[in-house]
Amino acid sequence: MSVIDKMETENESATVDRQFLERFLLGKWADIRLASRELAGRPEMQGIPGLTKDEHRARVLEQLKLLVQNGQVNLSFPVEFGGKADHGGNLAAFQELVVADPSMQIKSGVQWGLFAAAILHLGTKPHHELWLPSAITLETPGVYAMTETGHGSDVSSIATTATYDEETQDWVINTPFRGAWKDYLGNAALHGKAAVVFAQLITKGVNHGVHAFYVPLRDHDGNFFPGIGGEDDGLKGGLNGIDNGRLHFSNVRVPRTNLLNRYGDVAEDGTYTSPIASPGRRFFTMLGTLVQGRVSLDGAAVNASKLALQIAVTYGNERRQFGQAGQSETVLMDYQRHQRRLIPLIATTYAQAFSQEVLLEKFDSVFSGADDTDDNRQDLETLAAALKPLSTWHALNTLQEAREACGGQGFLAENRLTALRADMDIYVTFEGDNNVLLQLVAKRLLTDYSRKFKDADTGTLARLMMEQVTERAVTGSGLRRLGQNVHDRGSTARAVNELRDPEVQRDLLTDRVETIIAEIALDLRDAKKSGTEAEVFNQKQSQLIEAASAHGHLLQWEAFTDALSRIEDEGTKQVLTWVRDLFGLHTIEKNLSWYLIKGRLSAQRAEAVTAYVDRLITRLRTHAQDLVDSFGYGPEHLRAEIATGIEGIRQEEARHHYEKLAASGTAPVPEKH
Repeated sequence: MSVIDKMETENESATVDRQFLERFLLGKWADIRLASRELAGRPEMQGIPGLTKDEHRARVLEQLKLLVQNGQVNLSFPVEFGGKADHGGNLAAFQELVVADPSMQIKSGVQWGLFAAAILHLGTKPHHELWLPSAITLETPGVYAMTETGHGSDVSSIATTATYDEETQDWVINTPFRGAWKDYLGNAALHGKAAVVFAQLITKGVNHGVHAFYVPLRDHDGNFFPGIGGEDDGLKGGLNGIDNGRLHFSNVRVPRTNLLNRYGDVAEDGTYTSPIASPGRRFFTMLGTLVQGRVSLDGAAVNASKLALQIAVTYGNERRQFGQAGQSETVLMDYQRHQRRLIPLIATTYAQAFSQEVLLEKFDSVFSGADDTDDNRQDLETLAAALKPLSTWHALNTLQEAREACGGQGFLAENRLTALRADMDIYVTFEGDNNVLLQLVAKRLLTDYSRKFKDADTGTLARLMMEQVTERAVTGSGLRRLGQNVHDRGSTARAVNELRDPEVQRDLLTDRVETIIAEIALDLRDAKKSGTEAEVFNQKQSQLIEAASAHGHLLQWEAFTDALSRIEDEGTKQVLTWVRDLFGLHTIEKNLSWYLIKGRLSAQRAEAVTAYVDRLITRLRTHAQDLVDSFGYGPEHLRAEIATGIEGIRQEEARHHYEKLAASGTAPVPEKH
């Protein structure tokens, strides 16, 4: 037995309370999630492999009508429109639809999470009364026309214009060149009858920035109104049940009152007014009301990872391959490499599930009005921008690793992994390109860092500089590594004991964020003096994204740690503590080069990180099936033949065959015998 094994033998008997953990993972809106899962488990709501693009689009439109009949779409809307004003519950329900068909989920998100939500959050009471009822019932399928061919994530620079004509009291909407066409719009190719169009508002010769306008698109026969044209985006890499398309406008006129005017209005004489004086703050406030898209994608990506892992681990616990002569072949999950591939992914998925719940509760507190302040809205936007990139990238990685871990069986369409990966691919670039979102997070971190010293006196700044110099001297000279070596005395067990301490993990994860941000801030401070700030900022983009990613991982670790404090069952708490430690230490392990270069870890400690990660993976192998089954998805959700137990039946059949053959005495003799 290794020294690491000896440290925790008293905990070997820890087991997971499956029933408790499954309910615990459902979070605050457990009953709403379960109701949505029940709906997602119905055959009529599910995708069918092999449909043509047109067949898939037609099926998804019918599924949206079923969502209306089920009442699923009413959760977030005001009570006066038949809703329940339950913003968190609405997103919790929406996220579960990914297991039925991501195309259906995203098309429903376009209709009710973008088009109808824009009317609700950017419009005022007259708009709500006029347009919300038909948007909610799907009588008016809608388009959310923000993205342009030439401008995706940079919304403030879109080129479509809405110019006010005082004489007719109309808005004249134009896409002045091909790059200004509205592009990649759900419902635009076929089904959309109206759109919320984002354009530069121009009145009295002044551009007041991006605003939203309600624009009718097609008549009841599906023909575009005069001045409006469009194209079908055609076959895509995934999500082909959504009729994405392009729209363009040539002198299209809509009434003055079609401006969604919650944050900016224009009087009959063309005078512009807004409750928010700053154009920049007004723009970000408008976009902030639609942050639910990023919150939704974060949760949907986590659920896709859960689905993939439940399929892959179930198969890996039944499929046998290779083994010692004269013995049964070995179960895939008993191979160390297979464990290394899948079990850290389980740990990350748990961390992301807990951080998604934090994000969802933050979203609900803001949008319900319970805690709606400017600071909380900014915190919500930053949190969503930090978590959505990590979960969507993780989902792609998990689906690919799960596919490979299932071999050729994972490549069969009937086992869903390839189709899910294709559908999830676009999640990393819509509702904000992941790299752009992480830059926004990094800018917020830099702003918060700068605020600490905004009003600092000369003495405080001098102490800050001295601390930076001292820190570099300590790490650069190896004093920190020396201190760790003295403490550990060459003992891996002593080093591991330190790493198991949550405060040590928290410090290591926090230190990486703070150090990278501090280094960038000091470089930008010097660049500002020399007038090269923009150039240096561009040079630091990769480091900014690195810092934002590290910040996201810290948030996930913190959410996991907070969740542990709410678990009363000792066995479940112990197992999930190992899962939390695996997430934290595996994150550190992936960045060991940084910790070594910066002198944060000694070589002994770095070796201990990997040694204990390996030990945790081995320890969690026996709990892997319980951990993925606790995600709570049944056969009607997985819909993967290799996760039905069929592989176990095949293996048992093979075993009986060879036992019978051996007992018969007629088995052929191997050549080398």
